[in-house]
Amino acid sequence: MYPRQLPLLLTTSALWFGVAGCAISSMPTSIAETAATTPELSTWNRLIAEAGMTEALRAAGPYTAFAPSDDAFKAVPQATLASLAKDKEQLKLLLQYHLVSGKVATADVKTGPAKTLQGANLALSKSGNFVTVDDAVVTRADMPASNGVVHMIDRVLVPPKR
Repeated sequence: MYPRQLPLLLTTSALWFGVAGCAISSMPTSIAETAATTPELSTWNRLIAEAGMTEALRAAGPYTAFAPSDDAFKAVPQATLASLAKDKEQLKLLLQYHLVSGKVATADVKTGPAKTLQGANLALSKSGNFVTVDDAVVTRADMPASNGVVHMIDRVLVPPKR
């Protein structure tokens, strides 16, 4: 190779990789797809499907999901999960208690109540970048979705009894 051709080769290579990188980089997916592709949310994803909420979480939104991690679900008694599996309406209400209308990124969290899709309020609190939702801590924040945002939390939230 001739020394004069090296800059042209490097420029062409950089352009090619830049274009290819754009083609490969992924656009945010819906909340349902984000849950499906996040290994730590496999239980949340399975319950969304069992409750028949997958399509709703692919809809336009925007929504904010406070999604319990698999570790959070391990703390829930198996009898409770089995009961929810049999009662789809209660399962749906539980999952809706983890969803808020509108996109609430960490930077936008204000201490106070946030109305859930289930109808009750969650207590949001923020100190710096530390965010809590009721008695759960956000462990992974601001997972972008085309129809909102997902925040992974360390507990399963239980709606108040009506």
